[in-house]
Amino acid sequence: MTARYEHAVLIDGTGAAPVPDAVLVVDDDGLVAYAGPAAAAPPTPMATTADLAGRTLLPGFFDCHVHLCMTPGRPLIAGLAADSTVETFEIADRLRATLHAGVTTVRDLGGIPVGYRTAIDRGLIDGPRLQVAVKVIGHTGGHADCSLPGGMDAAPHLGEIADTVDEARIAARRMLRAGADVVKVCATGGMGSPHDDPDDEGLTYDELSAVVDEAARHRGKPVAAHAQGTVGIRTALRAGVTSIEHGYGLTDELCDLALEQGTFLVPTLSTVFAPLDPAAMAEHHFRKKSRWSGISKENIAHAIDRGVPIALGTDAGVVPHARNLLELSHLVELGMAPLEAITAGTLNAARLLGVDARLGSLETGKTADFVVVDGDPLRDIAVLGRPENVVLVARSGQVRKDLAGLCG
Repeated sequence: MTARYEHAVLIDGTGAAPVPDAVLVVDDDGLVAYAGPAAAAPPTPMATTADLAGRTLLPGFFDCHVHLCMTPGRPLIAGLAADSTVETFEIADRLRATLHAGVTTVRDLGGIPVGYRTAIDRGLIDGPRLQVAVKVIGHTGGHADCSLPGGMDAAPHLGEIADTVDEARIAARRMLRAGADVVKVCATGGMGSPHDDPDDEGLTYDELSAVVDEAARHRGKPVAAHAQGTVGIRTALRAGVTSIEHGYGLTDELCDLALEQGTFLVPTLSTVFAPLDPAAMAEHHFRKKSRWSGISKENIAHAIDRGVPIALGTDAGVVPHARNLLELSHLVELGMAPLEAITAGTLNAARLLGVDARLGSLETGKTADFVVVDGDPLRDIAVLGRPENVVLVARSGQVRKDLAGLCG
């Protein structure tokens, strides 16, 4: 049945100014029939009506970088003793909590199979729309190598090892065969991995180029590059990846290259702003994070100032799940206007994921994924980071959360 939402302040996700006293009309197919000023809204005598009482209405948000198989504070070795059945239900619970936090589309960049996407699509579990990378492609001893000192792989579901150009191409084919929506590669080392450092290079230019070529041959699938240090970011950009994940070592030259190529940056600032606690972190992790925290903030702030295309991503799993929209506050702290940050989490993110024709903004004909929040995020962007303020969440027009009983 057609649904009409009245008396809202509409932020439509396009970057346009908010519309006071707005109306959203959702048709029987879960599409936006109208979104705009009440004065121009069409009559809908047969619609069910919800009074939003001046609350803010926005598109459903995206998180373009999560790891649903992970949870903060759990060492890799703990996964070896985990009950796989319990893990399945825990991931399902994280998906539901993420949806209820206002995130209606998620991209998991390594660690879960496509079955979760299928389960959501079939309505077997509740969660955001889901894109998956399946596993992360990296080299022996690199960021995707989860080998323990005794040689056992602590996370075979997470890493896919490739040490030559041919192996990189075959690894990409394996991920695509497994149903990956995006291919994830490691262009550098990382913070949490024990064997390497963010300044270390990951896959070589030729290896990355082979993956990019293979993904392009497979219906133009995107390639997301874990890239933290400057040299590896440059290599990934030269190889033609779709997005730089993290990007902590970005320089002015690399901003130029990203702008020239239209490459997205997913800065995962939630990990940068996370408190450092040596008692709760491995020594190597604490040491690297301590060194990189200030550098990362300075370089990402410069990338924002330069206008590098940015899509919201948090690295949830490294940081807590269902607190995804705290990332908006971090973007604002580093120089984005609140409306720009919201666009990074809506239409810009949809562009990165290749779904902007139907998602990412509340415009006529698009799928009605939307959220309603208490408070004005343009005055205080932090209201979006508190899930209790997200009082209503809908996917394809179907209400999945209604804290305030707005839909009766």
